[in-house]
Amino acid sequence: MAQIPLDPSQVDRLKKTAKEIADQIQILISRHSSVSLERTILRLYGVDGVNGEDTPLANRLVDILAEKGCLQSGVSPHFAAAMLASGTDAQTTAEVIEQGKAEFGDLAGFDLRDIHEKEKELAQEALISLDATRRRKEEKQQRWSLPQQPWRYVIVATGNIYEDCIQAKSAVLAGADIIAVIRSTAQSLLDYVPYGPTTEGFGGTFATQANFKIMREALDEISERQGRYVRLVNYSSGLCMGEIAACASLEDLDVLLNDSMYGILFRDINMKRTFIDQYFSRLICSRAGIMINTGEDNYLTTSDAIENAYTVTASQLINEAMAKNALLTEDLLGLGHAFEIDPEVENSFLYELSHAQLARQLFPESPIKYMPPTKYKSTDVFYSHCMDTMFNLASVTTGQGIHLTGILTEAIHTPFMQDRYQSLRSVNYVFNVARALGNEIEFKKDGFVAKRAQQVLDETEQFLTELREISLMEAIAQGRFANIRRAVDGGSGLDGVFEKDSDYSNPVMEQLEQGGVIDE
Repeated sequence: MAQIPLDPSQVDRLKKTAKEIADQIQILISRHSSVSLERTILRLYGVDGVNGEDTPLANRLVDILAEKGCLQSGVSPHFAAAMLASGTDAQTTAEVIEQGKAEFGDLAGFDLRDIHEKEKELAQEALISLDATRRRKEEKQQRWSLPQQPWRYVIVATGNIYEDCIQAKSAVLAGADIIAVIRSTAQSLLDYVPYGPTTEGFGGTFATQANFKIMREALDEISERQGRYVRLVNYSSGLCMGEIAACASLEDLDVLLNDSMYGILFRDINMKRTFIDQYFSRLICSRAGIMINTGEDNYLTTSDAIENAYTVTASQLINEAMAKNALLTEDLLGLGHAFEIDPEVENSFLYELSHAQLARQLFPESPIKYMPPTKYKSTDVFYSHCMDTMFNLASVTTGQGIHLTGILTEAIHTPFMQDRYQSLRSVNYVFNVARALGNEIEFKKDGFVAKRAQQVLDETEQFLTELREISLMEAIAQGRFANIRRAVDGGSGLDGVFEKDSDYSNPVMEQLEQGGVIDE
């Protein structure tokens, strides 16, 4: 396709600087854990369900250890000891602990060698489950055809998982390649994962393991009928990043929205908690073959898309570096950006082409996720549809990986099935008539598009250099991203962060960090 002339040495410098910034954060991550990370270990060991007060068992067990002052050594050795004492499976052990019928938090009387052997066994079984979901998805993709990129991404958000299934199937019949179930408003601030199927939600549907299973089965059914694989998306941002990644992996999800800074900036979740949890969640995604989608598009809803384009590029580079630290491969990095320039700006489409092409070239092996216009959408549905059509043209011309379908009623109400149909009809039309446009054009070396891309790169390099000196956390505290300030020790979830003791044990993380796949 058409290429902007970029200096490879500058791109290398940018990626090296982003890596240095990510490695600074990695020092914090390596020394700390969180209550959600520990709950994730229990879920991977086989703990599920809730007690009589609808509190997840994983939450209760971690709370018990925290109250006893034992959590700093990790939940894993204590749970392994409890399983040795009970002689039963993980679920039964969790239930008897919650009921107060078994000691939990005292390792006296156990041989540490026996505990570590039990931990190793539990971790091995957890990794086998993660390897199995990757294989199941690969088998489906081999059985059914895979669509050509850009993949057409459509949102459902009724609040009722069963209604979501109906709307998802209708979208697939109209051409959708990816279905995203929008999470209920503010679920990211819940410090637990809701349990079971849900039929009510505001602005979306609760992310639960049961809901994941229901939608995955619905999409497998329509994939079989259509003869093409349809991917399923949900969210692992918020206070339960690792837990939702674990639940998603067990139900064969394909994509999770998982950003290193979104929760900090837009949900005021503590930055230490976010960085710690996102690392472990990404290790799980890497092993399970789950693609992540990052949220740089959100920056442009609170800051100007031209003046602050460099913050998007900088965040993409940092997200990539952090993801690679968690062993995610480039084909699993759905780095985000958006079509959010004020349409009243002269040549705004050329700005968009430049930004889109720059993202495409900086991350050539990644399925870049391109978001539609929302900030300047109008209640005039015809005008909104025109904006979305220009977005469709920019996407296919620059060869984006994932194309989030713009909806003509974006500014009015939760979309109806017919709204999605009309939007997909426009996408299908533009993608068909302009499929090879990017192969037929060239960007002038000294033209508008190339000069704009170079300007963004230069601003990004200066920005990343400053971030490396002051640290990413201080930059966030100063409001350098999205014009939003967040305190290092502020926000939700800080009380769930703790420093690891010298005897801290987490064999799941240790094995995930080694990479590889367990042979059947």
